[in-house]
Amino acid sequence: MASATYLDDAHSEVVDPPKNEEMLDVTELVGDHTQHSPKPNAMVSGNVRELLECPVCLNAMYPPIHQCSNGHTLCSGCKPRVHNRCPTCRHELGNIRCLALEKVAASLELPCKYQNFGCLGIYPYYCKLKHESQCQYRPYTCPYAGSECTVAGDIQYLVSHLKDDHKVDMHNGSTFNHRYVKSNPHEVENATWMLTVFSCFGQYFCLHFEAFQLGMAPVYIAFLRFMGDDAEAKNYSYSLEVGGSGRKMTWQGVPRSVRDSHRKVRDSYDGLIIQRNMALFFSGGDRKELKLRVTGRIWKEQ
Repeated sequence: MASATYLDDAHSEVVDPPKNEEMLDVTELVGDHTQHSPKPNAMVSGNVRELLECPVCLNAMYPPIHQCSNGHTLCSGCKPRVHNRCPTCRHELGNIRCLALEKVAASLELPCKYQNFGCLGIYPYYCKLKHESQCQYRPYTCPYAGSECTVAGDIQYLVSHLKDDHKVDMHNGSTFNHRYVKSNPHEVENATWMLTVFSCFGQYFCLHFEAFQLGMAPVYIAFLRFMGDDAEAKNYSYSLEVGGSGRKMTWQGVPRSVRDSHRKVRDSYDGLIIQRNMALFFSGGDRKELKLRVTGRIWKEQ
């Protein structure tokens, strides 16, 4: 599959209708909410798509679909935003539902919006949104946590993006030995210090290391994320070790998928957590400078 960024063009037509027909037949909803095979006659004209587009937020409308006395429609989410006034004619909206349009929507089947990423399914209108939230072909968001990066794409694209745009260190191999140094460890800014990408077993893994506040206590955490879905992530395990002055701490776990945000993993404490006093003890010396060496390895479960 070719690498590509994902741009969610919610307003583009799925399929242009033939010029000699206003609309093709659509498949009736028969209660099967599983993936459907593409059908030549399951195409929907752009005119129908426009009817189901909310004039305020421009997203697809789902029940209840509201209308004014002149027949102009809008979605239930936008109704409170327009203060009960039709955004088209400014008449009072009231509580009129457009049941006819809801029934039309129920008869439609549409392709997944991630079809350019490889999803070939055709879904009933009211099931499409749920499928897309779980579609295995949906793009991944950038795993870099040092900024609010909004880039999304497939794994190969994101690996190139991390290397070229975020200047992330790339390593081949399943073992690592990293040294983290900070001159003033008493400053904890909730900022990521380090992200390293490892390539092994034909997959990519992100090693995170950062300082953050755990309640009132400043701590450091290291954890691994898998660049792929959760089902695949469970095929791998990893271990982390940190120590000094004759002592050591170890952690073993399963890498979390990058489908889970960096913050979600961090705030669930799913990794090697080191209290600041212990980290300074491991650093040795006068404890005024953080010098932590974190080692570890990744392996594939049999």
